[in-house]
Amino acid sequence: MSPDETPTTNDSLYREIPRAEWARMAAGMEQPLTETEVVQLRGIGDRLDITEVREVYLPLSRLLSLYASATKRLGADTAEFVGENDATTPFIVAVAGSVAVGKSTVARLLRELMSRWPGTPRVELVTTDGFLYPNAELERRGIMDRKGFPESYDRRALVEFLLAVKSGEAEVKAPYYSHMRYDIIPDAQVTVRRPDVIIVEGLNVLASAPNPHDIAVSELFDFSIYVDADHDHIAQWYVNRFLALREAAFSNPNSFFKVFADISDDEAVTRALGYWNEINLPNLVENVEPTRHRARLILRKAADHTVETVRLRKL
Repeated sequence: MSPDETPTTNDSLYREIPRAEWARMAAGMEQPLTETEVVQLRGIGDRLDITEVREVYLPLSRLLSLYASATKRLGADTAEFVGENDATTPFIVAVAGSVAVGKSTVARLLRELMSRWPGTPRVELVTTDGFLYPNAELERRGIMDRKGFPESYDRRALVEFLLAVKSGEAEVKAPYYSHMRYDIIPDAQVTVRRPDVIIVEGLNVLASAPNPHDIAVSELFDFSIYVDADHDHIAQWYVNRFLALREAAFSNPNSFFKVFADISDDEAVTRALGYWNEINLPNLVENVEPTRHRARLILRKAADHTVETVRLRKL
């Protein structure tokens, strides 16, 4: 157990499965991805490789397929019980965790794996970044420096989007967020057309509703995953990613962060640690990490970004 993690009664909700034991659960499963595909899927600073896919994410994909099949059967049985036609809704998977912990890589990887299941060819991935308020609105509210905190998102729009997807609407649109421009792009959208599975990735997807009468985003998920790690490890990954972006995306003249392209390494590290300690760590401690116990499954990462243990919530 890490220094960040205090023992609580929540521990009894989970069974902890060591890496080696978890890996055995995919024995005999065919590896559907090539090394090249895995490299293309991993994010900046992540160390995802074919072994990690085989030992961690193939078993997870197999577990998700069990849950999806069981959910579909339950939906059909319930429809029969109440005398209605079966109208199967998309299986919705949430991926939560800190900035720089690797949740985006996990979400992209699961999209690829799940799209190769029999019967679920249409798998969509939506990030909650698209539901951030535009920068102009954040400035108007005086919360530009709290971007990523719960109040910086249009939570109602996200709930309405997921309700429309769950209700089986033929086409549902979500706003598009550009990491290059660090803002919502007004004329761009993400369109979802009746997927079999939809993956929703974001910092605060497991948060409770702000008011007792509101629908929480987490109520609309069929399965939820939290990507976890020590704070010190995530801080180092954040700094490493910042440095890598400075050499690549930040140097693009269209980048919001182009001002960082020519600063020294020492200054870049100082800036990155400042953003981490003043914004991202407080958000993690105050808002993201407290939702960890709501996840159905927790992937616990070691210092090298590999998953060392899996915690699966007991039924």
